[in-house]
Amino acid sequence: MKRISPPIETETTPSQPVRSTPVSGHCLLGLVKAMRLHHWVKNGVIFAAPIFGEQLSPDVFIRVLFAFMVFSLTASGVYLLNDVMDRHADRAHPKKCKRPIASGVVPVPVAAATGFVLILGSLLASYALSPLLLLCMLAYLVIQIGYNLGLKRRAIMDIFCISGGFVLRAMAGSAAVGIMPSDWFILCVGFLSLYLAIEKRKAELNALGGSGQTRQVLQVYSLPWLNKMEGIITAAILMTYTLWTIEGAQTSWMMLTIPFVLYGLFKYQYLVETGEGEAPEATLLKTPLLFINIILWATTVILVLLFT
Repeated sequence: MKRISPPIETETTPSQPVRSTPVSGHCLLGLVKAMRLHHWVKNGVIFAAPIFGEQLSPDVFIRVLFAFMVFSLTASGVYLLNDVMDRHADRAHPKKCKRPIASGVVPVPVAAATGFVLILGSLLASYALSPLLLLCMLAYLVIQIGYNLGLKRRAIMDIFCISGGFVLRAMAGSAAVGIMPSDWFILCVGFLSLYLAIEKRKAELNALGGSGQTRQVLQVYSLPWLNKMEGIITAAILMTYTLWTIEGAQTSWMMLTIPFVLYGLFKYQYLVETGEGEAPEATLLKTPLLFINIILWATTVILVLLFT
């Protein structure tokens, strides 16, 4: 009689529960990380328009704070969907490969569903505060959709998409309190956002040694060309801001803020040259002098508005 040997256990049996175990804990932490809460600091520009419009009442602050939270949650939803679409390219990046979605910590369906919920909920909340705020949010989403669907691979257009997001953040602050931002304010914010976008691409190219392996658009850019654009946009920022303090501001005492702008621009360029700048929000939080400079600039602006 033949002996019937016991079935051989395969390696797939014990491996299945191992994958499902960390999903509940690590997935939640990874999801919060993928939302990039530290990126919310970029939405601080929402407070700029009410400050320059001298709208400093508690009611205005609450409305702007609500707009800040709504815009931040929308941005987090966009980040989740963007990471879902870029997960394959991110795996080839020396730093981005560790992102929760690219590394597989957060499943793609979970990230996509969370992103849609955050965006839809934020749109409804923004409409409850102001229809104009909803328009800013929709315009921001249109830019982000176009960016993720192909504009991020188009030279120069990708830079305008990044900068457009900052401009719409500033407009959202105005829409939240129902004030019309001045032309000077829009120009200053627009040029500054272009500056940050150019520095971001320059930092990414520096990090990859000028090869542009992980972003298709980086294969088109070169450091000499970005340096030229950097010089042009830096001059535009300084000229526009200086003219605003002289001609557009309510008092010439606003010229006291020019040194802070100069230091901030030059310090950020120095940081990019030394290997920082891929993430503006991280660079700001990791550089105490730059953060203090922004605080001093904002404090000076408020004091000038209050006492002149």
